[in-house]
Amino acid sequence: MIKRREFIAQGIGLIGAATFGSVLTSCSPTRSISGVLSGPNQALGHRLRQGKFSLPVETVQQDVVIVGGGVAALSAARYLAKQGITYSLLELEQRVGGNAASGNNAVSAYPLGAHYLTVPGKHDQELLKFLEECKVIVGYEQQKPVFNDYYLCFDPKERLFIHNQWQEGLVPHQGVPANDADEIKRFHELMEHYKNLIGADGKEAFCIPLDACSNDPDVLKLDMISFAQFLKDQKLQSPYLLWYVGYCCADDFGASIENTSAWAGIHYFASHKGVAANAESDAVLTWPEGNDWLVNQLKKNVESSIIPNSLVYNIAITPQGVQVEYLDAAKEVTKRIQAKKVIVATPQFINQRILSQDINRPVDYTSFQYAPWMVGALTLEGELNNRRGEQLSWDNVIYGSSSLGYVNAKHQDVAVHQNNRVISFYQPMLGNNIQQERQVAYSRTYQQWYDHILKDLQHPHPEIEKQLTSLDIWIWGHGMVRPSIGFMTGQAKKEAIRAIDNKIFFAHSDLSGISIFEEAFFHGVRAAKEVLL
Repeated sequence: MIKRREFIAQGIGLIGAATFGSVLTSCSPTRSISGVLSGPNQALGHRLRQGKFSLPVETVQQDVVIVGGGVAALSAARYLAKQGITYSLLELEQRVGGNAASGNNAVSAYPLGAHYLTVPGKHDQELLKFLEECKVIVGYEQQKPVFNDYYLCFDPKERLFIHNQWQEGLVPHQGVPANDADEIKRFHELMEHYKNLIGADGKEAFCIPLDACSNDPDVLKLDMISFAQFLKDQKLQSPYLLWYVGYCCADDFGASIENTSAWAGIHYFASHKGVAANAESDAVLTWPEGNDWLVNQLKKNVESSIIPNSLVYNIAITPQGVQVEYLDAAKEVTKRIQAKKVIVATPQFINQRILSQDINRPVDYTSFQYAPWMVGALTLEGELNNRRGEQLSWDNVIYGSSSLGYVNAKHQDVAVHQNNRVISFYQPMLGNNIQQERQVAYSRTYQQWYDHILKDLQHPHPEIEKQLTSLDIWIWGHGMVRPSIGFMTGQAKKEAIRAIDNKIFFAHSDLSGISIFEEAFFHGVRAAKEVLL
């Protein structure tokens, strides 16, 4: 059987504030099922559009202000704190963490967004230092990091429901015809080639972080066609292969293969080169609450500088430095901070609204497209009923579904018997018209989303509703940036990363074009270092 971690190698990867609707009953005739429909603080964020704020009631001085509270912001805060720099971090939500949000109930913590970190490679030494600090790396053997066994994803890691039964691994192999299997093998070989490819500048063609990737024009030209076109040109058209590749693009990018650049698509398969003494190169680290565990480690020594419920609405350059004005939502008053420098760690669709109109920043903001997502957290009573095949795994995917399946939040629980569990169901919105997809995501009622989730899960688990005790639904209107055709090498991304007058610096995963923890962490550290120059 072929596991996803063998896919390339054998060919020769709750808490925001506002609740915007809730339903506390279900269509189940036999039990009461609780649940809420919620997400990031949409109402407070939308006050930026209104643009009506009173004059600040106070002005304070600060060395550095960090705007935003996601992974990029927190990694910048961590780095500045280590250098003895004083700062304030302004976060819109009650909790920091961005799309690494999580929830918690009597059964388990569970992810509502990003939920794993791939074992890192050699390029980001600061990330390795951070993982040492929080005991994810517990030592070294022959100069290779040893990772905490409790954080490395246990077996069985992945399974796929295909042909009415569960198979091990996510790459289709059960019942796959020989011609399709041959195409899958050829795709493996091609991705292995790109994984080992060195550009004309001596750099790896594909790696993490993206900043370390080659700028060889022959490699970068892959950004100018879609991944779908690339596969067509390579005569790789097996429906089984196309489904799997489409699943991977939906998982990492919130995009279809038609809306993913070939460079980004290849990067997904060719960039994971983790180095570990006790794990494979594409092994993953995970926790019940997902990447919120990493967020909690990042904020340990910076929490006193975090100011939550703070809606920044104006950033302006002054002779003294930078002026940041924000709404203290808890007190409904506006305040001002006069800082020497500012790190703006919010996505570009926010930056477009909070940077003063006097600031010259020639960025085409429309180039930055953000995919909406829905995540459903299902609490289940008793053992999860199963069709035949592979046992319950960490990642459980349904072949042919528009969803990404579900993650078992209690997978890392070492208890021998687990009677109850929480699973997190992921549904990216992959349509071409992102604004329309976002409108659909927000306009659906709790019951409509409930029905959608149950219909999908009842294919492998016909009796799942009988076990359901609660279903909480979380909507990400701007879940992750899409690496669309031409975006990775485009001018918009290049302009967006540039500092302004050595006073305003930018840090966010969307500056990479790929929304993963490693890229957000990298940009936070990069911006912090630029502040210190």
